[in-house]
Amino acid sequence: MPSATPSPAWDGRRPTTGTEPGAAALLGWLTDPDAPRLCLVTGAPGSGKTALLGWLAAHGPRSGRTRRRPARVLVPLAGQSALGTAWAVADRLGVVAGTPGDLVGALATSEARPTGRAVLLLTDLHAAAEPDALARLVTELAEVGRVRLVVEARDDTPALAALRAGPRVAVVDLDGGPGPLDPVEEPAWPLPDLSDPAAVCAADPLLVTTAYVTGSAPAGVPGTLDGPEPSGETADGHGGLRTAWMRAGQSLCRAQPPADRALVLLAALGDGADPRLRPTLAELAAGAPWRLRWARHRGDLTPPWPGPVTVLGAAGGPLEGTLLVGDRTGTVRLLREADAGSAGRLAHAVPGRITALAPAPDGTVLILDDRGRLHTVRGTASRPPYLERLTEAVSATLARHPGTALAAIGGSVVVGDRLGSVHAFGLTGLHQAASHSGRVTAVAAVDSATPFVCSGGADGTVRLWTPGRDPVPEPLADRRSPVVSLHAAETPHGPLVAVAWGDGLVELHRPEGGPKLSFRPGPPVRAVAVTGSGSLLVGTDESLLCLAAKK
Repeated sequence: MPSATPSPAWDGRRPTTGTEPGAAALLGWLTDPDAPRLCLVTGAPGSGKTALLGWLAAHGPRSGRTRRRPARVLVPLAGQSALGTAWAVADRLGVVAGTPGDLVGALATSEARPTGRAVLLLTDLHAAAEPDALARLVTELAEVGRVRLVVEARDDTPALAALRAGPRVAVVDLDGGPGPLDPVEEPAWPLPDLSDPAAVCAADPLLVTTAYVTGSAPAGVPGTLDGPEPSGETADGHGGLRTAWMRAGQSLCRAQPPADRALVLLAALGDGADPRLRPTLAELAAGAPWRLRWARHRGDLTPPWPGPVTVLGAAGGPLEGTLLVGDRTGTVRLLREADAGSAGRLAHAVPGRITALAPAPDGTVLILDDRGRLHTVRGTASRPPYLERLTEAVSATLARHPGTALAAIGGSVVVGDRLGSVHAFGLTGLHQAASHSGRVTAVAAVDSATPFVCSGGADGTVRLWTPGRDPVPEPLADRRSPVVSLHAAETPHGPLVAVAWGDGLVELHRPEGGPKLSFRPGPPVRAVAVTGSGSLLVGTDESLLCLAAKK
């Protein structure tokens, strides 16, 4: 099998004593475009393997060089499961993954901007809780074009032997003396009481994941690479905590205070969980910036889960207090904001998938389909003729030039397009702004004292604009991840803007000033909305959450 060779470009800075040849070989492997995507660092206990990967993670280019290098992500495997490792890697690379398979798919298909190219440095495979499962995950990740992997393990590790047998593997073998930063003895991993929410929220989250996956579940309940699928909340043996943990795992495994972790766990708790858990978790989450109003999850019965969420809308006027929840089949359900109880369905005949909902103040709902065309679902009140003419003109325009995002306020319809422009069609004419680099993914319009438009794009920016004026030059938000959903509303607390990004983060912004708040539910976020009362709605494939910011 091939071996990595030293690079003549190495600048001579020294790693841990005794590992210099291995360091040179790793740098040569990194700079060789034809080298295998997987490199194994092997050696006897105490030979300096872990220290070498730690040095590589911190090693930078020579002084004066400005060329950007791929990110180097160090992930310890000691005591970890494949599921917990997948969550850790996904979080570090800016994607969302519920399972190891999701991680491979996300890295293979996501846009380059959020993840870029990366080198994963995985230490202590020999001390992992699931070394064979991790070896399979490593093999699959090595097939992803933008990822390279360095895996460290002792020579006698069976999982390492399976990786060495691969057709495209580089090997760096450290057979020198012990390295001072590579301990021989493996640490003990104390586990909390997995049925105690306080202990679970305060413990090492990756070790909690390992315990839930690899043997703490009772007999007959699956605990596999892809996470559990118990038939009911109480079937997990921990009152519903294990099911909630698996639902929100990637968010729970981030570094955060126990109060924030308790809030995420509370938001992921199903209605069949032990009734004592909810008040306990709410008390533990008292220090978090959010209060959970309600949550509905796949499998909930009282009230029933409304289905997967692809678009959200918060209605005003005749539909005040009503939520519009669209799924991937095109069905739009009406829910009561107070408790997510059913209030019927929207009577429409839009074929295909719905990509945006825009409730108008008179009760009319405008819909954008997946072809970028506009549809109108009229409310019970009659519309003024000028609004009918406006929507007909917008519909005719989108039939020729499809839109990618949609919003509406009193006398205006706002549309985003794939070239990054935002168009405000109003009674006084058409106003346009070139706000984004690339596709506009979401727009919102706020009918406040100073009406404004808010837009988000695939470029990761959120921008404000008042039609008829120049756009605000500085973005309201800018992150290295595409905006997947955005909504804004005038509330008793002033205008609020909710934004969801492709890496699973949701933020609530106050354009007039004030702190922003953030929340990560765990799964990929499909849609967000702000209600007239100021609550935040977060929709995913299997959950719909309603949060209120604490005063």
